[in-house]
Amino acid sequence: MLVGSLLRRSEWIFIAYLVYTALLAQLLPVRAPVPLVTAVLNLTIVTGFVLLAYADSLRRRRFLGIVRDWYPAPLMLLAYREMGWFALPHHTYHLERAWVAWDKTLLNDWGLRAAIECCGPVLPALLELAYALVYSIPVFSMAMLYAYGARSRIDRFLVVFLPAILMCYALFPYFPSEPPRTVFPGEDFPTVTTVFRRFNWWLLGGYGIHTSVFPSAHVAGGFSAAFAMMRLLREHRWVGRFLLVMAILIATAVVYGRYHYAVDALAGVGASLLAVGMAAAMERPVNRSLG
Repeated sequence: MLVGSLLRRSEWIFIAYLVYTALLAQLLPVRAPVPLVTAVLNLTIVTGFVLLAYADSLRRRRFLGIVRDWYPAPLMLLAYREMGWFALPHHTYHLERAWVAWDKTLLNDWGLRAAIECCGPVLPALLELAYALVYSIPVFSMAMLYAYGARSRIDRFLVVFLPAILMCYALFPYFPSEPPRTVFPGEDFPTVTTVFRRFNWWLLGGYGIHTSVFPSAHVAGGFSAAFAMMRLLREHRWVGRFLLVMAILIATAVVYGRYHYAVDALAGVGASLLAVGMAAAMERPVNRSLG
């Protein structure tokens, strides 16, 4: 039996992304040894996917299946950090100067910041907390599938979630940009500071990358998880609705907190919708064959 036929659809998606980034590293003007390290690292990860799939086909142990479920989770963070290696040494900031004009209209002229801060620190703290919890969204979603006895739907969830995130990462090198909090320090910042904001700034200061902020993978991940869970756990609607509220809070937080530009957030929503559409298209041949 061919190993390729044993791979899950979500595993093929991640492998395709790894091949793409390995090739991209050879074409971009990045410093040595980034092209070599990227190729070796991505090949190692692909080998892990293949070996897990092969071992699972031989043994059919629940443990191996669970490992395959969770194997992509830490790799998403690794893929984000790897994309940081592709940052250009200099930015022209022409994209940022265009994007920030729209943000000023949204935050100042249309009163978004004033509306958020009208009740003191409550809503600003909630937005910053939602932003801080964005990394837990895929873990929470998969845990809910386990909790409700729907582990067989994990691959269907990842087929929506992974493309939304990875599409954002794949586009980073083509839109070199820095976040508004660093390009325009002090401009249009929140007037309310909370402990959650200080935590987010500390986290981004140590673990953020400088390749791009367009599209927002935070927003794409939040909405794609919400849309996926609304389809996959219809018998427990609260999960999808909760995630949708979280996604809206995250999209608001990234603009209000000056982590992203509004156009980044909109592009992130677009990436999530595209991922949902791709997943639905992939399921149609399966549904027709079953019919």
